[in-house]
Amino acid sequence: MADPIQNQKAPAREFFIQGITSDGKQFRPSDWAERLCGVMSCFRSEGSGGPNAHLQYSPYVRPTLLGGIKSVVVNEDLREIEPLAYHFVVDFAKDNDLQIVAACLLPEPGENKA
Repeated sequence: MADPIQNQKAPAREFFIQGITSDGKQFRPSDWAERLCGVMSCFRSEGSGGPNAHLQYSPYVRPTLLGGIKSVVVNEDLREIEPLAYHFVVDFAKDNDLQIVAACLLPEPGENKA
């Protein structure tokens, strides 16, 4: 099966793995997003770790709620930093028949713009 992100004309900088299977069922266990993000927590850019890095999610793979659905936001930069980790996350979604949506999170109103 082809990489769903590579098939786009203008790839998004992020994509969401939603906790819903292709037939509309909620994915279990209920903490799947936190578990997946916990496994990926060591992947971060050099110098961004710090003494408590092991207690934080990676900036490239983080859990979120989208419309009440547990989801994981995956930043495209993970592919460059660690291709095997990127493919692990994509394969996890495929193997569990989870929906992948290419998009990007918009900043919350009032957040500083870079």
